Amino acid sequence: MQDVTLIGLTAAFVFLLILLAIMRKERLGHQWEIILSSVRMTIQLILVGYILTYIFDNPNIWFSIIALLLMLSFAVVNTFQRVGDVPADMKKIVGLAMFIGTGITIIYFIILVFKVEPWYQPQYFIPIAGMMIGNSMTGITLGIDGLLTGMKDNRSVIENALMLGGKPSLIMREITGRAFYQALLPTINSMMGMGIVFLPGMMTGQILAGAPPLAAIKYQIAIMLGIMGSVTLTVYIVIKWGSRTFFNQRGQLK
Repeated sequence: MQDVTLIGLTAAFVFLLILLAIMRKERLGHQWEIILSSVRMTIQLILVGYILTYIFDNPNIWFSIIALLLMLSFAVVNTFQRVGDVPADMKKIVGLAMFIGTGITIIYFIILVFKVEPWYQPQYFIPIAGMMIGNSMTGITLGIDGLLTGMKDNRSVIENALMLGGKPSLIMREITGRAFYQALLPTINSMMGMGIVFLPGMMTGQILAGAPPLAAIKYQIAIMLGIMGSVTLTVYIVIKWGSRTFFNQRGQLK
């Protein structure tokens, strides 16, 4: 694979300057936010690059497990920051869903689909886990947002249905269904356009590294199905269990 030189990498930042110039000209503000995000991205990726180099050169089951736990923990914290103020019970469910949903999917695909030996081989384990966790984090964020919006917009309807003796699970079915679909929509759209509209990152990386296109395609199909499975499990747990936190044990709105 052709390496990117320091000069070439520096040249890539020209488009950051173009964006900042447009933002300044149009007086849109947020220039410092863009600069901070770019600097943070660069520093974080360089640090991760050194860490991964060491881990890949020294494969160890504990390194892989610690990396997985750190990724999951940061994903849960980041989700809390993005969804804003949610009940404490909902936060517990988010953490549990992230660990259960992504954990099951990662192990399943590492062992049964990709057949990685040993299963904790960091060169495969960490990138695959990162893709599944990252997409699940986005799905959970969208799912919670849809759930909270649905509760806010339909509160009076829900209260009336409860007074008429409706069960919370039946009353919430339409709201949870919309929230679930909203959370899956980015993954669905990505799958719809993949291969025709754009070439996905994993497949592009393998091709640039010299892998045969058909081999890269098989990996990409598998990883997209893994991402879909991870997002589905995590979001389903959050939506189904999370919707119950709006009601007490007697089926009344809190």
